[in-house]
Amino acid sequence: MSSPPIDDPLAAKLRGFGPLGILAIAVILLTGNVFPGGVAIPLGGLLVLAWTRLSQTPLRQVGYARPTNWALTIALGIALGIVFKFVMKALVMPLFGAPAVNPTYHYLAGNTAALPAAIWAMLVAAGFGEETVFRGFAFERVRALLGPKAWVKTLTVLVTSAAFGVAHYANQGVPGVQQATIMGLVYGTLFALTGRIWLGMITHIAFDLTALAMIYWDFESAIAHLVFK
Repeated sequence: MSSPPIDDPLAAKLRGFGPLGILAIAVILLTGNVFPGGVAIPLGGLLVLAWTRLSQTPLRQVGYARPTNWALTIALGIALGIVFKFVMKALVMPLFGAPAVNPTYHYLAGNTAALPAAIWAMLVAAGFGEETVFRGFAFERVRALLGPKAWVKTLTVLVTSAAFGVAHYANQGVPGVQQATIMGLVYGTLFALTGRIWLGMITHIAFDLTALAMIYWDFESAIAHLVFK
């Protein structure tokens, strides 16, 4: 099958902000992740990749551009993610009055059988899926609508952070919204500064894996009371 022509009407409509373009945005933003049989599938992220293909949008426009230094990006992302999680758990979330133990995921404490699925979800659903949708795709759509001005980047960071926070309400309640909103501000800022998805994605994965380690080895409460007894 030959590639669609550059002026393919479907591609133009998907890139635009008419009925089909708006429908595509709504479907992608509202899809999120699905868990058939308890296995995470990042449906939203996969739909973004399908959208780039059908709309003839280069992957670099949603952040999938090669970093200048892979080793530095990976090392920095891991370090940022670990430190960020400890700061959030020990300092920021206690100030919001969040519980010392995350009730949604406490079932993972000592639960070796659940580890593979949890790690997979953090790598694929959170790291790939959420970053692709809430940073890569969302930033591209806002930029396409309003232009590449500095204030547009700032607005996009704020709006996507709020949306990212709200998306966590259903399964984590108000503390989840608070934490995810701050996470969105950090990951969105990284994306705005670099124009690439990789640093935020690696930071996100490292953050979530650090959170998993805290829960699995049951030292969440100790970290939460490290600063505020």
